[in-house]
Amino acid sequence: MRTELFDFDLPADRVALRPAEPRDSARLLVVQADGALSDRIVSDLPACLEPGDALVVNDTKVIAAQLRGRRIGREVEAKIEATLIKRLDGSRWQALVKPAKKLLPGDTVRFGNEGRVCLLGNLDATVEAKGDAGEVTFAFSFHGPVLDQAIADVGAPPLPPYIAGRRAPDARDAEDYQTMFASQEGAVAAPTAGLHFTPALEAALMERGITLHRVTLHVGAGTFLPVKAEDTADHRMHAEWGMISPDTAAALNAVHARGGRIVAVGTTSLRLIESATRPDGVIEPFAGETAIFITPGYRFRAVDVLMTNFHLPRSTLFMLVSAFSGLPAMKRAYAHAIARGYRFYSYGDASLLFRADAVPQ
Repeated sequence: MRTELFDFDLPADRVALRPAEPRDSARLLVVQADGALSDRIVSDLPACLEPGDALVVNDTKVIAAQLRGRRIGREVEAKIEATLIKRLDGSRWQALVKPAKKLLPGDTVRFGNEGRVCLLGNLDATVEAKGDAGEVTFAFSFHGPVLDQAIADVGAPPLPPYIAGRRAPDARDAEDYQTMFASQEGAVAAPTAGLHFTPALEAALMERGITLHRVTLHVGAGTFLPVKAEDTADHRMHAEWGMISPDTAAALNAVHARGGRIVAVGTTSLRLIESATRPDGVIEPFAGETAIFITPGYRFRAVDVLMTNFHLPRSTLFMLVSAFSGLPAMKRAYAHAIARGYRFYSYGDASLLFRADAVPQ
């Protein structure tokens, strides 16, 4: 499909720079399977679902993947910004670097900010390789848990560019950019639909007879990038690591067997579940990487309802929701949201989408 089909105009003032307070007071646009729209708030979520439904949340935790430092060892030191995007092993990470042209294989980058202590005061990394798209492979001077702590000491949460470009990240973001479910470290971007949840909302869902299940998908920076290819067939997704335990897979299969619906909280949960589901609809345990790219025409195997934020034009995520609810319905829903003043992107409002081709229970 032509990428331009997934474009739309969004006024700059619709981009949320802070989350709603409390989190479950954010607005919720409900899009029914027939395209009908209704304006709610996130705390209404239990009333929008049925007893026996099951929510699936992503329990990944965002690491302090934004690093700033300088190239050392040459006559002129160059300032370097790096965003870690993929762990390769105990001491090596792949990163997106600005300016990548300042680095060559063999160079050393010293990360750290004055006044912050990281072990011996610095975190050094050697450039092992450079890729065609500007990605750099770093071999760090520490390994395993010691390296993890060093990165936590010198790094910062990697806010999306549409937020970081309009205000400086601050101490609030370290808490705001984590979901209440975050426990498994490894993401470099938050599973943002989960940001709307509070203990009070979780309790209300349980009282309604709606269960909650956890999976892990370590979200990578590539998930939120616009598609630059003119045709979606030419776009390649970044692989992300995920896991669904045997117990969770069995519980979700039992939900469907009882006639309940699987509600994915976020596109990350949906992509992982769909990656683990057989053609006959059975969800299997999963541990590994997925690079699933969902566009209109994809036949969903397991997920019946999707709760998700509002996404970037021409992004893989807007393509995914268009596959789930239909491109015309999503165009209408996004136009409605813009006209009604909904807040967009990571810190913005949410939508609840009922799958267009779902068979009524």
